[in-house]
Amino acid sequence: MDRLASFGNDPFDKPPCRGCSSYLTEPYIKCAECGPSPFLLCLQCFTKGFEHKKHESDHKYEIMTSDFPVLEPGWTAQEEMALLEAVMDCGFGNWQDVAYQMRTKTKEECESHYMKNFINNPLFSSTLLSLRKTKDSRFAEGAIPFKPTDDPPRPTFDSVLSRDMAGYMPARADFMEEFDNYAEWDLKDIDFVDDDSDILRALKLSVVDIYHSRLKERQRRKKIIRDHGLINLRKFQMLERCYPKEVQELYDVMRRFARVVGPIEHDKFIESHALEFELRREIRRLQEYRKAGIKSFCSAKVYERVKRMRDEERRKRTMLCDVLQYIQDGRACQQWLSKQAAIDAGITPAVTTITVSATGRRSAPPLNLTGLPGTEKLNEREKELCQVVRLVPGAYLEYKQALLNECRRQGGLRLAQARALIKIDVNKTRKIYDFLIKEGYITKA
Repeated sequence: MDRLASFGNDPFDKPPCRGCSSYLTEPYIKCAECGPSPFLLCLQCFTKGFEHKKHESDHKYEIMTSDFPVLEPGWTAQEEMALLEAVMDCGFGNWQDVAYQMRTKTKEECESHYMKNFINNPLFSSTLLSLRKTKDSRFAEGAIPFKPTDDPPRPTFDSVLSRDMAGYMPARADFMEEFDNYAEWDLKDIDFVDDDSDILRALKLSVVDIYHSRLKERQRRKKIIRDHGLINLRKFQMLERCYPKEVQELYDVMRRFARVVGPIEHDKFIESHALEFELRREIRRLQEYRKAGIKSFCSAKVYERVKRMRDEERRKRTMLCDVLQYIQDGRACQQWLSKQAAIDAGITPAVTTITVSATGRRSAPPLNLTGLPGTEKLNEREKELCQVVRLVPGAYLEYKQALLNECRRQGGLRLAQARALIKIDVNKTRKIYDFLIKEGYITKA
């Protein structure tokens, strides 16, 4: 007779007794000859000599119990399993909650036993290391930590930064919502039993295989995020702005191919193109010097200074043409004189002009969206709204997403809630709110 570990601490996790169909409690009996499914009996049915189908009372049997020490005296196998389950449920380091869940050991006993036998034990550490290497060879790591030198931002829940970080939680090194977050729902009701037909069992195995493929896709996406450093999106965007405009456009085009190559190869590709751009610009500058007959860098400095002076003189010579254009319009002429006075005073003049409405109030002209980031993501009606409200497309898209999330979360949105969420001019907020309701993006609460 052997003493073997049980299925778990919860009696509902074990198959019922074949004799009386009651839930089994340790110790109980397992037939050593009947199989492949375990034939389990409680002690009462075993002492009565219960027989069923191929099972006979004289079969060899095993006593199933976990009331024996495994690692050290004073800790039974059942308590070892309860400790591991408590640490898994409460988290490593929460020894007070672990002891409360076990109910048979104190906080200090749980901590010292776990650290001695599962953390500092060289036998277990080598075994866990080999298991970790085997797991890494099959799948990427699930956690997406920052580098030790980085200070991970800790945004508030449902803030703009939290949405930019895709719900990343630095304290847990994981995301609030996984990719394909409800993939486990297809498996929650699947149960493999002996009475399944071959077709039904094959269907269940196919569902499990599909779930494994979804897990692999989830790990693949996490690996891309970890390798390319995409958790802190704002920091990633600041690094992109270090490149010239032409290289930034190339970066936007090539970003979709970053998942194909590794992060180092992708960065080398972008850096090589940035270096190529700098070299081409320097070559064009040297060709301009050679065309002007300059053969030394000292002469090149003089040439650049004289070139700037020549450009200033050319700009001044065009002033008379500007005056002739505005001389017929008194208001435009006054604006031009104010602009020239600001230039002479060393102040950057405003590029927008001021028009007067029929009511006598001054109103700014529509905003020119040409070249502004995010314009290509807007439809014609949204472009018209941004021009009238004088709101850049990037800010409008951010406000729109914030209002959509709040409306989706509460099932509706009021104007007061929109004004509390968007800290801009109240008139602009009302126009955006009315526009989104009219277009059907959000609904009134």
